[in-house]
Amino acid sequence: MRVGIVGAGVMAEAMIAGLVADRAVQPERLVASHPRRERRDTLAERHGIHPVAANRDALTDAEVVVLAVKPQMLVRVMRELRGRLAAEQIVVSIVAGATIRTLVDGLQHAAVVRAMPNTPSQIRRGMSVWSASDACTARQRDQARAVLRALGDDRQVADESFVAMATALSGTGPTYLFAVMEALIDAGVHLGFPRELAHDLVVETLVGSAEYARKSELHPAQLRNAVTSPGGTSAAAIYELEKGRIRTVFSDAVWAAYRRTLELGERLEAEVERE
Repeated sequence: MRVGIVGAGVMAEAMIAGLVADRAVQPERLVASHPRRERRDTLAERHGIHPVAANRDALTDAEVVVLAVKPQMLVRVMRELRGRLAAEQIVVSIVAGATIRTLVDGLQHAAVVRAMPNTPSQIRRGMSVWSASDACTARQRDQARAVLRALGDDRQVADESFVAMATALSGTGPTYLFAVMEALIDAGVHLGFPRELAHDLVVETLVGSAEYARKSELHPAQLRNAVTSPGGTSAAAIYELEKGRIRTVFSDAVWAAYRRTLELGERLEAEVERE
């Protein structure tokens, strides 16, 4: 497989590292574009790939073209690439808010995948949710899946609106957990722990709890009930969390992220229509 990546930022580099480690792509068959020479030199040195300055040069001979640019750059980049994509090439976009319709119209290309990975992709523990346009063949979908699995796990969905929802839940999810982590560490410091020790206690507790939840396959409510003894410390803590509307606050946060995703999508569609 030959892969061309347009926009070689942090998430793109995670994809590059995963593809090379999986031997899904030979380094010499992987091309990535970036405007800065220093960044291109770094990518070549770290991964042995072929970096280029011009976005259009990342398309040459690529079977899969990954769009990994910032949303505010997408319309300009699609203008550069329009008319240069062959029918057999599939475009995988990880641009937040960019709908399949926006990508198809902006690129004038039918075979498109809209995907949303998340931050743990940088250590190949990411979760990507993706949806493919009707024009994508079975082979093209397999190629898209192979690229996204370089970042971790993935889920394909038939309904594209689930990708927007995933942007607010799993895509933005690490932000919520980092905020919880920070709050717990500060609480530990308030109790009297040194900050380094509080950090280690919180991080390992979160990692272990998540792994336990995955392996047990029990509902989180069952897991919480199992450690909440009547009149115990957990019961006292949960009472305060519920009094603080923890569920509502998280729900409001996810809805806010979802609304923002839709706003980004509407803005991009309007820009493409004006082209």
